Amino acid sequence: TGRDRSRAGEAERGMDSRLPDRCGLRRAGRRVVCQNEKRRRTQQMKNLITLALATVVCALCALPVSALEYTVDAPDDYLFGRPTSMDEIHTEEEAPNSDHSKNVALIPPGFGTPTSYLPGSGEYLTPNLVPGALSGGLVPSLGAVNYPAVDAGAAYTPSMEVSYQSYTQTAYTAVTSDLYYSGGYLATLKIPTLGVNVKVYEGTDSATLAKGAGHFTDTSIWNGNVCVASHNRGSGANFGNIHTLSAGDRITLTTKLGTRTYSVTSVKKISETDGTDTASTLENCITLFTCVRDQSAYRWCVRAKEVM
Repeated sequence: TGRDRSRAGEAERGMDSRLPDRCGLRRAGRRVVCQNEKRRRTQQMKNLITLALATVVCALCALPVSALEYTVDAPDDYLFGRPTSMDEIHTEEEAPNSDHSKNVALIPPGFGTPTSYLPGSGEYLTPNLVPGALSGGLVPSLGAVNYPAVDAGAAYTPSMEVSYQSYTQTAYTAVTSDLYYSGGYLATLKIPTLGVNVKVYEGTDSATLAKGAGHFTDTSIWNGNVCVASHNRGSGANFGNIHTLSAGDRITLTTKLGTRTYSVTSVKKISETDGTDTASTLENCITLFTCVRDQSAYRWCVRAKEVM
């Protein structure tokens, strides 16, 4: 009956509520399987992308390295072969197309020759190339080349060189007021071998030689040839025995410029009028003069050179 069927339906629903929901379990299981499958596919996709990137990098590294290619245009015809030196400066007197190459270079004339000071003188470095050779002015090396004549002045003679060789340089120190000592003398002269120690005054007159030795005026007092005179006997006889000096004996001269030591090189008798030994010299030396006993026409002359 209807009442029995309703009770039977309720009883069935009650039993179903006490049994597990198998369909719900199946649905939950399918969801888990789907999620796992999605994770697996995502991981596979990442692996494929990583593999592809690695393949690309390896391929790029395997490519040969080459420089960039570029093109340089050739210069125009009028620019080809232009000089790389600095720009030339032309004056008003100079032609703008003048030749400055070795074709017009000159070998200068010899030193001291009449043409050595003249501009444009000398021989051409390349005589087979005349000025203007860049425009095709080649001349055979065996052919004659005519150059502008140079006014050389007087004809050259060997005597011109002799005049240069005969020139002699000398040294000289003039006597000035600041070279005097407070006692009025210029120097102190010592000859240890003879025991001479004498003051040197300016001049060789009798009054000066009465005080000591005298310095020849117009001769050097330091550099070059220093000339000194003194008596050989009587009052102020400081040079009475200088003729006994030997080569190598020492002489010292002290001035405000310093002290120099000289070594005797010669002792000789000269004429009273012989002034050769008072001449200036390039080397530093000292020359002593005194009279010869009982021979008024002669003088003793002692020359000593600086000890270096």
